[in-house]
Amino acid sequence: MALLDLPQFAAALPAAGAVMGLDPGEKRIGIAISDTTRLIASALDTVTRSKFAADAEAILKLFDARQCVGFVIGLPLNMDGSSGPAAQSARAFARNLVSLRDVPLLLWDERMSTSAVTRMLIGADATRKRRGEVVDKMAAAYMLQGALDALQERILRG
Repeated sequence: MALLDLPQFAAALPAAGAVMGLDPGEKRIGIAISDTTRLIASALDTVTRSKFAADAEAILKLFDARQCVGFVIGLPLNMDGSSGPAAQSARAFARNLVSLRDVPLLLWDERMSTSAVTRMLIGADATRKRRGEVVDKMAAAYMLQGALDALQERILRG
């Protein structure tokens, strides 16, 4: 299956089933999951980056265990909306992942998700160590929630 836009992604998904959100960073991949009704995103885990095959194996193991039906992968666009090296890397990651598992995949603009989560954690007085432990999976949940909200808005508008 190809990388889809929001309308194509919505049409390709079954009526129910969890969606996995991935925030592929340089060092770690944050992982989040939705409930089966796709209303709420929750932080799940992180995978420390190594070779793609090992990363994909760990991700697909979680994907299968949670009976997921699609992926939302964070696309870190520049502030002006252009694509830089990080966005190109996310697209390549998405293409490689969808080549291993033929499920709907949406690239979702995740500008500012990590900084928004970091500000929230600082506001909650989380230590630097604790922020480092959770920021990636929380950024994945923040990004996934944005995509879920857009899907719900699309459904409500008909």
